[in-house]
Amino acid sequence: MARLSMDVSANLIEGSHTVCNVRRDFPEWHLGRSPYVFWALDVDVLAVRALVARAAVLLGGYLLDGYGRPPHVTLDLCGFPSAAPTSADEFSPAMLERQCSALRAAGVSAFEIEVGGLSSFSSAPFLGAVDRGGHIAAVRECLAVDGHSRLFGDYVPHVTVGLYGGAWPAAEIGACLASFSGEDRTHCRIERISLMAYQPTEIGGPLSCLADYLLASGEMRWHRALF
Repeated sequence: MARLSMDVSANLIEGSHTVCNVRRDFPEWHLGRSPYVFWALDVDVLAVRALVARAAVLLGGYLLDGYGRPPHVTLDLCGFPSAAPTSADEFSPAMLERQCSALRAAGVSAFEIEVGGLSSFSSAPFLGAVDRGGHIAAVRECLAVDGHSRLFGDYVPHVTVGLYGGAWPAAEIGACLASFSGEDRTHCRIERISLMAYQPTEIGGPLSCLADYLLASGEMRWHRALF
């Protein structure tokens, strides 16, 4: 279940009920490893925070308490850092170097995305993130490992509002989502790609920014050593 908070490829609500997220440790997944690392767009700005807060109030009774992640758009997963990976959910410094080299070669420049419109996966409600120029797809192609993303299924750019704390009737959730004003949207200028991390023992816990890849210069600016 801890992984669901990072799974941006979950299906839109299918069946009669949402997925009930559970607050507990998941040692069978993380096996004592930490942190869990991923690439994202940092959209933690006032306008987006306001939209997320409005959506969270609207859905408050349906959400798991304690979701503490700032607004972001997940791009792809890295996994658990390891100098010598032995598992598919681990990654090495060499993988990050290849990704940064691919980004430099692609020359993706700063771009703009639109955030707004409330929808939902089976496990979590979200605000849509629209990139009309195809820049997110170009970045994700650079981040793919051997041509493959580490996310599962179809990718949907989004900003998570929270996690469902119960198996709620889908029709009830749908009616709630429909009451959210679709006219409230905001634009974010993207000038960097962020390498973020969280502690896998805490579902929906806070994020830390390990590094930023600057689109203008191609520089990887580290804020905290990882390896």
